[in-house]
Amino acid sequence: MTGRLGPGADRPGASGLPGAHTEPTVRDELCHPCDPVFQHGVVVGFDGSLSSERALAYAVGMARRSQCGLVIVHVANRLPATVWAGCEPPVFVDLPDHRTEVLGLELACADFLAGVPWILVERGGDICHEIEEVGREYAADAIVVGTTHGLLGKIFGSVSGRLARRANRPVIVIP
Repeated sequence: MTGRLGPGADRPGASGLPGAHTEPTVRDELCHPCDPVFQHGVVVGFDGSLSSERALAYAVGMARRSQCGLVIVHVANRLPATVWAGCEPPVFVDLPDHRTEVLGLELACADFLAGVPWILVERGGDICHEIEEVGREYAADAIVVGTTHGLLGKIFGSVSGRLARRANRPVIVIP
């Protein structure tokens, strides 16, 4: 567990001089150790859409063939608040997203996931950043995502396209 050492706390290398003040420190480790079965596994972005279901099906087959774990990532909605005061960046408002619970229940009942160890990870924020971050945390061998169809993908660029350009690991885009 990540912890803080307060002033005067005992720790290796701390000065034993009277009046010495030790600064609080935070360990830069992950808050949760990853189960080894999910290390070097397959990360897949999933939101319940048709394209993400196809990506999930491909990722399940890939994890089964590679005999590794499957990390399913759902990025919860974050809506930008329209607060632009001068040159300040926009403020993001976290809204409860119960969709992850629904997706988790649907996945728990899915027969095609039988025989493959999997976990569902919920994140909030930019989809590309969060999927890549989960891939980094689990040292994923590959990231699988579906394509974005529609007007928003054409205007702002698709998630799969942005992820393929910036990821530090292979990205497989399923149409």
